[in-house]
Amino acid sequence: MADHSTRAAYTVDSLLAVTVRVFNERGYDGTSMEDLSRAAGISKSSIYHHVRGKEELLRLAVGRALDALFAILDEPAAAAGRPVDRLEHVVRRTAEVLLAELPYVTLLLRVRGNTATELWALERRRDFDHRVAELVQAAVAAGELRADVEPRLATRLLFGTVNSLVEWYRPGQRGAEGLPDAVARFAFEGLRAR
Repeated sequence: MADHSTRAAYTVDSLLAVTVRVFNERGYDGTSMEDLSRAAGISKSSIYHHVRGKEELLRLAVGRALDALFAILDEPAAAAGRPVDRLEHVVRRTAEVLLAELPYVTLLLRVRGNTATELWALERRRDFDHRVAELVQAAVAAGELRADVEPRLATRLLFGTVNSLVEWYRPGQRGAEGLPDAVARFAFEGLRAR
């Protein structure tokens, strides 16, 4: 009789954590269900007990990152007040979400539109970017941000800065607690109208 007492019970969340790690290491297209079952230490049939397949795992993972990002836009500090203050809140909180959900956001930033799920994720990312660009435009119109930088370009530059964290930040890195404030300070010292 086999001893299964040392095998951890898998939930969708714990399976998702393993899946995201493997997708980030090997790429979505380069990962098989066999790779996932090996990494999780469970059979493929155990995985299929939780999800329909690899694409559902991808949707759950990028959905987690997207839901966290969109939730920022509903926070009181993002919904009311001066446009520049709302924008700064969104940028700071986006950096915080990225740090808190690093593997999930990393995966989101790597999707290229090769599957229906990736296309869905890219569309939601465009919607998020569009909503932030509207906030940039409102801050420019209010005279709170420089008018010589086109709002869509400013949005891309802001989130290029925030999103670059996935390339060099490592959990546990010294000074990480001040990173969201540093990103916001860096961005807004250069963008604010004088």
